[in-house]
Amino acid sequence: MNMRIPTLRRDDDCDELAALCKAGGDPLRLKVLRVLASDSFGVLELAQIFAIGQSGISHHLKVLAQAGLVATRREGNAIFYRRALPAAAGFGGVLRAALLAEVDALELEAAIRARIAEVHAQRAAVSRDFFSRMADKFQAQQDLIAGLPQYRDSLLALLDALGFSGTASALEVGPGDGALLPELARRFAQVTALDNSPAMLELARLRCAREGLENVELKLADALQDEHGGADCVVLNMVLHHFAAPAEALKRLADRVKAGGSLLLTELCRHDQAWAREACGDLWLGFDQDELARWAAEAGLEPGESLYVGLRNGFQIQMRHFAKPPTAGGRRPAPAPAPATPLNAV
Repeated sequence: MNMRIPTLRRDDDCDELAALCKAGGDPLRLKVLRVLASDSFGVLELAQIFAIGQSGISHHLKVLAQAGLVATRREGNAIFYRRALPAAAGFGGVLRAALLAEVDALELEAAIRARIAEVHAQRAAVSRDFFSRMADKFQAQQDLIAGLPQYRDSLLALLDALGFSGTASALEVGPGDGALLPELARRFAQVTALDNSPAMLELARLRCAREGLENVELKLADALQDEHGGADCVVLNMVLHHFAAPAEALKRLADRVKAGGSLLLTELCRHDQAWAREACGDLWLGFDQDELARWAAEAGLEPGESLYVGLRNGFQIQMRHFAKPPTAGGRRPAPAPAPATPLNAV
């Protein structure tokens, strides 16, 4: 008679499972996981959101980190906590996935949602204050990292490859001093530019007047809050790192893309140059390529062609095309996704 001998789990497997169960055994920790689903916060911000002391929230974050449920990212001298990326299939993976699926179904209390909005408003105020103070020095500061002339040709090649019709429309969010607007005006029948900084919008207005861009409409508006019509192409040129909550911003801006249209994004790859926060008003020090792809997928967009450009100062720029699926029977104006172009030095 053959008897099946049960497989014994190793002690480290049991420890891992125990840590996971412990992490999910507290209501506050579950709420922290919910809040970090698509956003990153510092310890003090989380203490503000949950109205508890810094030492208390630090303890809960330590427990979640020991279970591999949260990870950290450094932005200059600041450390932000985020939801850990899914690990490779292994022991505990099924339980981890089930726990997070249930957490994501939780409804946050109104008070917590309100305090998250306060934190985002505080971040946004810092960004607005920077641009109101530095508008006259904007181009010089931007050139410290990546001015448009350094990657213009690559960006326009990607844009032209999308093959928009002569009647297509474009929406640029955060046009800065309007450097890209002349190129958009030549390629689209109607261009709308939104900015929440009066000083920066005035710079864009002067450029439009100087170059006679009659098909460009400038609006002082919050692209995430105010109601605006959709466009065939939504352009985010070096602006996502200024948003208080970039994942949520990308989701809302994806709603501005018409069915079958495109979202064209240029951004810095992740870097560790902390001086960019003070010199250029950057809230985030670039983004990982996979991070942007995941946020775009969660926003209902599909990946298209990508270009990567390495600059002589060590920064790297990613130019990403994401397509919005067409409606039934519709036709997407962009070509099928192509492989990413290798990193080039310019």
